[in-house]
Amino acid sequence: MTGVTLIQLSDLHIDVDHPGRLSTVRYALDVVLGSGLPVAALVLSGDLTDSGDPAAYRALRAVVEPMAERIGAPLVYAMGNHDERAAFRRELLDGSGGEPYDHVVRVGGLRLVVLDSTVPGRPQGLLTSDQLAWLAAELAEPAPLGTVLVLHHPPVPTAFAPMRGVDLQNPRDLAAVLTGTDVRMILCGHAHHTGASALAGIPVWIGPATAHRAELLSPAGRARGRAGAALTRVDVHADAVVAAAEPLDASELLMDTDERALTEAMHAATHP
Repeated sequence: MTGVTLIQLSDLHIDVDHPGRLSTVRYALDVVLGSGLPVAALVLSGDLTDSGDPAAYRALRAVVEPMAERIGAPLVYAMGNHDERAAFRRELLDGSGGEPYDHVVRVGGLRLVVLDSTVPGRPQGLLTSDQLAWLAAELAEPAPLGTVLVLHHPPVPTAFAPMRGVDLQNPRDLAAVLTGTDVRMILCGHAHHTGASALAGIPVWIGPATAHRAELLSPAGRARGRAGAALTRVDVHADAVVAAAEPLDASELLMDTDERALTEAMHAATHP
């Protein structure tokens, strides 16, 4: 079966008083569109807004829906701790209610299972027994290309010290459900830095934020955030899953050449 590619944007923190954050999202999607890459799904993994403001959700929707249509990929939303369930459902989904937003999306043989790890009013994440039972029932039947699990809170420790303790509070419960299933990767966000780990032998990818990045080697006793945005490209092959971060800054261009010519040259190269 042919593999599929996902694009993950995380921790957008859209705020109508900070329009630059929405401009970054627009630029990110322009980059994806310009690449010509066939994208199976655009995954927005939580903290879509900074405070759950309905106007921020509307502003986000006005940008991402037309771009998703041009890219030809469905939007897959996950809730983050900065989001507000009722406004999220009303403004992004034309729905109602304040229950957890757990759902399944299938693209090209791949199953995306999205869990709402948020605890209303709290920064940390938690999965309820009902959610875990729902997940177990869904995973009982494997998908042709396997499953990618999406949730906002990492089920592993993060490298940014202030975020430790506000990640997923019951990772062992999640691991117990995932063991022996077809889940091939766990995508999350929350930490504002790129990271890789594993849970129950399953790769965990902590996607970078589009709003700003956490500095991981600050001077002793200091916690710093820096300007800098990135997105994640996830390639799901029949026998491998590869996640890679793509910075969205205007760094110096060091190479711009024909892709086919470079590929042929690299394959033909010999080294001592």
